[in-house]
Amino acid sequence: MRKLVYLIACSIDGFIGDPGGDASSMYGFVEGEYQTWTLDEYPETFPAPYLASLGRADAPPKRFDTVVMGRGTYQVGLDAGLPSTYGSLREIVASRSLTESPHPNVELVREDLPARVRELKAEDGPLDIWLCGGAEIAGVLREEIDEIVIKTYPQVYGSGLPMFGSGFAVSDFALEEVHTFPNGVLVRRYVRKR
Repeated sequence: MRKLVYLIACSIDGFIGDPGGDASSMYGFVEGEYQTWTLDEYPETFPAPYLASLGRADAPPKRFDTVVMGRGTYQVGLDAGLPSTYGSLREIVASRSLTESPHPNVELVREDLPARVRELKAEDGPLDIWLCGGAEIAGVLREEIDEIVIKTYPQVYGSGLPMFGSGFAVSDFALEEVHTFPNGVLVRRYVRKR
């Protein structure tokens, strides 16, 4: 069975964006040793044009073949002129406001996102599913998440968009890996205890 992996960047105090959802203050940390590690471990999580600029446009996906995101997360790519941000991945966008997909690589899901994710997890294949965000989608899919990879950047927001936009419920995870980088970034991988 394939896994749903919530791979997300956040501040030290657990916010994935400012109160409006903007996380651009974190972009400056994607450099040096951390950037190299991320490109090696999770290359498909970078936008396709960026990979092309590094000469990695044809690199096959390593961890994921599908990305799931909410409309707000998807809108960042659309605003940048990218109707399919992650060209090598199948893109699943949860949206009630989009009436038709702006790209053949993008599937819109209007209802019952957890059921669609269970279908994706049941597919045959060696690669997993990346939950890209945002907070509301992570809250809706909390019970479907098998792993969480948290890229913590050395910033404090004070308030903003939390990692999970949902009500209180405890879910236990076991820490599997920790990576630290000279620029202060900390990456932790957790696996759900079932």
